[in-house]
Parts: sequence; structure tokens; C-alpha cells
Amino acid sequence: MSKKKPARDAGSAAGKARRADGKRAGKANPARLAGDFRPVSRELRVFAMGLPGATEDFPWGDRVAKVNGKVFVFLGLDPVPGGPIGLSLKLPASGQEALDLPFTKPTGYGLGKSGWVTATFEPGEEVPLDILKTWILESYQAIAPKKLSAALEGSGVEISRRPIQKKRRR
Repeated sequence: MSKKKPARDAGSAAGKARRADGKRAGKANPARLAGDFRPVSRELRVFAMGLPGATEDFPWGDRVAKVNGKVFVFLGLDPVPGGPIGLSLKLPASGQEALDLPFTKPTGYGLGKSGWVTATFEPGEEVPLDILKTWILESYQAIAPKKLSAALEGSGVEISRRPIQKKRRR
């Protein structure tokens, strides 16, 4: 007795998915479907939490990543399907360049004066994960104690070759 494959529903997207050129479409990136940024948010959170000494906290109801008790990235609320996603980071080395991008602005509440940058993406906009991960790393290096930053060398995380200048307190 031969086994038959179940018939595909003629109206299903899986059976009829074709690109404009007539070829079958590949698997869609779930983060791009209907502006659902949850997978993007999850990936950024996992990246930030993978840094040495990183902890998660929820001051004011927003998700933040901290190192040594200090925030290095504000990840905001968990995004809802069809809603925007945003994060804020301290970018002492690349902040001015970052502010030239259309999806960034200085962080509010006076933090922008100290090098904090906010990136916001609306549904339908592509999120440059590599850039955001590089920024999370830069922010971490700016906030983390030197001992923890040095731990990055052997962790397998690709680190910035630009030296991060910390502001000295007087």
C-alpha cells in the first residue's frame, strides 16, 4: 500500500507562493511579515544578554540591558505585531555618524547630549541587525568596566577595533 502525500489546499499561500517573475518564493523572513518585529527584538535581546556580566531589568516597565548595574541599551517594550520597534544606546565613537541615518535621533530626556542615540523602525522598514548589534557592542564597551570589556576578547563576539574613549569624571 503506497502512502499518499496530503493534498495541499489550493488556496494556501504555501501551494501558490510565487514571485513576480513566476519563480517560487523562498521562505519569508518572519520579522518582515506584517511588520512583526518580535523575532528582531528577541535576537537583539539575546545578543545583549550574551555579553559578559549583562543582566536584564525592567525599570519603568521597559526592558533594559545592564552591566555592572548601569544601562547600556534600552530595548523598550516588547513590540506588538504591526507596531514599531525602537532602542536607545550610548554611542561615544559612532554617535555622530549614526545620527546621519534616517531612523535615528538623539535620545530624549537630555541623554542625547551625553551620546545616547535612539533608533526607531516602523512596520515595513528593514531593520539593519548587523549595525544594531555593532552599536549594542559599542554601548556595552562604553559602559562596562575594563575587566568585563577585556573578557570580550575570548568570547567569540566580534568587537570593534575603534578605541572607545570613556569620559573621565572629575
